[in-house]
Amino acid sequence: MQITPYLFFSGNCEEAIAFYHQAIDAHLAFKMTWGDMPPDRAHHGCDSAGPLPAEKIMHAQLRIGDSELLMCDSPDTAPVMAGSAIALSTVDLAEGKRWFDNLAVGGTITRPWEETFWASGFGMLTDRFSIAWMVSAVKQQGR
Repeated sequence: MQITPYLFFSGNCEEAIAFYHQAIDAHLAFKMTWGDMPPDRAHHGCDSAGPLPAEKIMHAQLRIGDSELLMCDSPDTAPVMAGSAIALSTVDLAEGKRWFDNLAVGGTITRPWEETFWASGFGMLTDRFSIAWMVSAVKQQGR
């Protein structure tokens, strides 16, 4: 079993894909636009989908290390992320700090990057797309 976060954007999903590619080395594995949908949506399970410009993202899959992140431009108002965060972890302190700094560009740091008793480096932020992140450089056993 696998749990995969699905993020909804208010028309700027393409921008988020480019940002995450640069910030955390996310790689685009799949992308479909609203214009790629069949014209008869009722027979394809999308009859309730609201109209969006054809170039907006209906579904995208990003690969981040061994994980994936799904996302789209929502025909409705994008939900506000509350009470949750995406956790991003590495054993490489420099990599963790780079991810944290990159994700923080244009966003809000809610807990500065620092060493903790459980991590060589840890910080929390909300990125410029209102997505909450917890970034960790986890301590290896015996160190």
